[in-house]
Formats: sequence, structure tokens, C-alpha cells
Amino acid sequence: MNIPFLSFGAMHGAIRSEMVAAFERVYDSHWYILGKSVARFEEAYAKFTGTEHCVGVSNGLDALYLSLKALGVGAGDEVIVPSNGYIATWLSVTFTGATPVPVEPDNRTFNLDPTRIAAAVSPRTRAIIPIHLYGQACDMAGIMAVAEAKGLKVIEDNAQGHAASFQGRLTGAWGHVNATSFYPGKNLGALGDAGAVTTDNAELAANVRTLRNYGSSKKYYNEVVGHNMRLDELQAELLLVKLAHLGDWTAQRRVIAGWYDAALAGIPGLLLPWTHPEATHAYHLYVVRTDKRDAFQAYLASEGIGTMIHYPVPPHLQEAYRDLGYGPGDFPIAEEMARTCISLPLWPGMTKEMVDAVAAAARAFLSA
Repeated sequence: MNIPFLSFGAMHGAIRSEMVAAFERVYDSHWYILGKSVARFEEAYAKFTGTEHCVGVSNGLDALYLSLKALGVGAGDEVIVPSNGYIATWLSVTFTGATPVPVEPDNRTFNLDPTRIAAAVSPRTRAIIPIHLYGQACDMAGIMAVAEAKGLKVIEDNAQGHAASFQGRLTGAWGHVNATSFYPGKNLGALGDAGAVTTDNAELAANVRTLRNYGSSKKYYNEVVGHNMRLDELQAELLLVKLAHLGDWTAQRRVIAGWYDAALAGIPGLLLPWTHPEATHAYHLYVVRTDKRDAFQAYLASEGIGTMIHYPVPPHLQEAYRDLGYGPGDFPIAEEMARTCISLPLWPGMTKEMVDAVAAAARAFLSA
């Protein structure tokens, strides 16, 4: 059985007519930048997350960067970031001129550990960026408590957490200002790059709107030095269609994850995902861990099963961040995760037969 790591076939096949109609609406409108489609999507996504404001932007990295800029983060400042995860979170801090300060994750959830944050705070610290990694909501109550005690701002990196929650409150609604990505592979994905910023703060939302559009809130009048980081009409209209299906797709992801949990249980040397009792998991990725990761991945590939590594090199060991002076051993939890993690196939439309085939291959290899 050939099982790809990711397939859009079932998702996109079921909504093809809706998506084509959305394209035609935009095509026939003759208005392609910052029009009614973006406004409608911003309203719908704000309502979905339970926030007052949503600002559509060009991608997830730009959403993080604009969030930091709207808060006034800049040169000389420090921002606390997870030591694991995708490098985009660190890059957004660097682009402002500030310095990313890594903090290790909880070894069970992969998410930023609130108990480790205080030790990393200095007089220069301005903000914290937790990532809802792999789709599980961070311990946002703990993170917000530390931020309040230390006088810091919180920016959620919600690129992987669409529809996840902590203590019943959706991700993207906890921080002072929050960023998300709608990259095609995300749980809510556009057909190209797209992103958004959510917040309950009207002033921050207005700042992001101005910064995304050349620093202008009125055409040809520029209040600040801004950027061209706008969500376009086509992606907004397509996202509106897909947002209506996100609940069903998330439910499917959780069912598939449950199949994996049952089928993979008891395999020696295989660590399965663990969810915080106050969190929900949207299963953007189903990530397991094994000391035999590389050989395991090669075996699965030989059986026609696609996998990926999220992520093989932690940010502090990337060449891009050599100047920060970190080396192997500085963040051992992140490094151990990078060495042992492997993401198994999980996408709406997967069948139990597929999950059982992946589990059978995993059991055959690891039990041997």
C-alpha cells in the first residue's frame, strides 16, 4: 500500500465546486487587493477564534514580524522563543533587530515550558512567543501568568494550532497579539502563502493594518515606514470556503490520531504523543519518537509509507544563528527531539486500513 505523508485529494476533491465558485467570484469582481473578500474573511476568522480583530497578511512569518513591530519590539530587545520548532519564529524576532532567547520545551508536549521562562527573562526582555507545536495548544494559562508577573507581551505562533484550545479557549485568542499561517499544508490552508494576525486590542490591530500596507491607512498618505504584506482577495475567498469545513476536518484528524494511538500502543521503543489534560490537540502532525528514527524512516519508505522530520536541526544549531554562539548540548531537550522525532502520515481522508498498515510496519521494524 502506497501511503503518502500528505494528500489533498480527499479534502480538495470534496469542495472543488465551492473553491471554483470562490475563484470565479474574485475573478469577476475585478478587485484583487484589500477588498470585500479580505474584509469578510477577517470578520469570519476573528469570530472563529473569539477575538475582536483579525488582520489578513501575506504569510505566517510576516504575521509574526508585524505583531512584534506593532508592539514596538526592536533593536536591543530580547524575545523569548522555544528552543525547538520551525526557524520562522526566530527569524521574525531577528527581522525586528531584537534577539531571540531560547527556552526549552516540556518534554511531553513539545511546547514551551512555562516553568523555565522566568529564568530567561532579563531587563531587555519584551515578549514571549509560544508555538502551538504540531497542533497541541500550549499551557497558555501558565505562560500568561509568567508574562503578567514579568510585564511581558505574548504573541502566539498559531501556525499549527488552528482549532486547538486550552481550558476551553481557542489558540490565537490568548496572547496580546497573535500570528497564524495559512500555508497550504496547514490545517486551514490557502492555495498559496497567506497569514493573519488576531487580537482584542484595537490599537494593535490598527498598527498591523497600517504596517502591512506600506505604512498607510489612507491611500498615498504614509504615516510610518511600512511593508507590502497584504492578504490578497483570492486567498481570502478560498480560505472562507475552507474555514466552513475546518471543524469537520479537525474531527477527522482526531479520529485518525485515535486510530494511531490504539494501533501503535505497546510497541517497544516508540513514544506516542501526549496531550496536556487541559489542552486539545488539532493534530496538524502526528509525531512519535524513537532512538532508531533514521533507520525507522528508511524502513517505512521501503514499505511505501511517507514520513517527514519536524524538525531535523533545532534553530540554535542552524548556520543562520551561528553568531549567537550556541553549540551542541546547549539545549539538550530540543536536540534530543530533533534526533528522535518522526511525523507519520495524517490527513483528512485517511482510512483506518492505511493507519493499520503504518502501524503494522512500525511494529514489524521496532519489535525486531
